[in-house]
Amino acid sequence: MKRSIIMVLAAMMVCIPVFSQEIIEKGLRFCESTFSYDGGLLVASFGSDQLNPLNDEGKGYITFFKDGKSTVIAGKDGNLSAPKGMFVGNGKLYVCDVNKIVVYDLKSKSEKPQIVRMEKDDLFVNDIVSDGKYLYVSVTNTGRIYRYDILKSGQLGKGTLWLTVPGPNGLAIRDGKMYIASYPADGVTTDDHVLYVVKDLASPVSEKLITIPGQYDGIAFSEDGKYLYYTNWTPAEVSVMDMTSGKVSALKLNLGKPLAGPADITVDGGYLYIPDLPASRVVKVRL
Repeated sequence: MKRSIIMVLAAMMVCIPVFSQEIIEKGLRFCESTFSYDGGLLVASFGSDQLNPLNDEGKGYITFFKDGKSTVIAGKDGNLSAPKGMFVGNGKLYVCDVNKIVVYDLKSKSEKPQIVRMEKDDLFVNDIVSDGKYLYVSVTNTGRIYRYDILKSGQLGKGTLWLTVPGPNGLAIRDGKMYIASYPADGVTTDDHVLYVVKDLASPVSEKLITIPGQYDGIAFSEDGKYLYYTNWTPAEVSVMDMTSGKVSALKLNLGKPLAGPADITVDGGYLYIPDLPASRVVKVRL
């Protein structure tokens, strides 16, 4: 039965051409994550000498792109090493980074960031999303997703283990449901490395949404919620799922240099932003 389901899904895969593209590269060094903010785009870069998502060099930084200009608004202060998923709320910038969450005050850049340490074996803290009340944080290597209270100050309160899923990487919340992209932290893809959905945040149970195994990373909805975009490292591509029909399609990107490792994507203002981690660039695609 599993094989027949996979064959049906594979048969449904078609390529959708994409025509308008732009490459953002200025000041980026191993960029893993993107997040829309204040009419522009935040991009998280490792800044490290070599591509290592678990490095401790302290060279990570967050760049803000807007109106053709770029500014480093956080990091380069020794507190970030391999910044990944981001979220902005309450005037704070929350950043996942190796074994911790770093919280910057965007209104007072001189203030030292809050550092929230995770369990010792949580070495691949990856993405962070909010349902408006709580923050949810994925840890790829341990399979854990934590839930955090957001204090009135914008700081993080105590976190609790909310759910365990194989290799949780990218997270997205829409209409009271969470969507999870699964990535094998050890590089060994299994049948459990798929896309999951949690239909009730109050009583979390994960169900497989896409059953074809892969190395899934970023996940994001179109602004109208009709389409779910997600990235895969094997092959290196971006796909889209029609949430009404269930049809799955691969985006055809006419790039001179193909994607090497599409990571934590963002959809905003009619554009899809794809950070190509190994290539140190963000591909901007008009949808």
